[in-house]
Amino acid sequence: MKRVLEVVVVEGRYDRNAVAQAVDCTIIETSGFGVFSDKEKVALLRRLAEKRGLIVLTDSDSAGFFIRGRLRGMLGDANVKHAYIPDVRGHERRKPSPSSESKIGVEGMSPVVIIKALENAGATFEPGGSGPDEPSGSESTRQPSVKEDLITKTDLYELGLSGNPGSAERRRELLQRLDLPEKLSANALLDVLNILYTRNEFLGALDKSRVIR
Repeated sequence: MKRVLEVVVVEGRYDRNAVAQAVDCTIIETSGFGVFSDKEKVALLRRLAEKRGLIVLTDSDSAGFFIRGRLRGMLGDANVKHAYIPDVRGHERRKPSPSSESKIGVEGMSPVVIIKALENAGATFEPGGSGPDEPSGSESTRQPSVKEDLITKTDLYELGLSGNPGSAERRRELLQRLDLPEKLSANALLDVLNILYTRNEFLGALDKSRVIR
């Protein structure tokens, strides 16, 4: 599976699933229009844009272009690319009827179409990835090329941030102190941390935050 360096921004979880079947990357959802009232998520997107770069991939209908335009206004164009899917008439299988504009969204696109849209947007594909229908053979979906520098699920567990009594509370406290959205799951937190920090930087931030006692 091809690995994309930039963070891909999509509208919802079905779009996320479609992108995840096409490429290996970090994916952030806008929750439709919900991102516009979520200051924490907008701040996170700005940080991710600075660290890794963003690719905005929304539906090709009016709502998708409205979200894209608002994000452009909120984030600017620095380190933000825009990927576009083609206009295809019809509707997704899970929906009983077409949308008001009868256009298939990102969730209904094939891996090949999504990869093409990302390529056209100038996505950075890391070398050595396979095609969308082949096993990736990759052990990690995250940024650092030196695997020893990755923050891992084991780290979160051993630090009491995952899989332990009180982990959710400690994780919320950490997210607050690191100025990250409080609703990030443990898996999403891991992706974001590996973009924003090296392992040593993260451990240093933990010491300063005093979340881990």
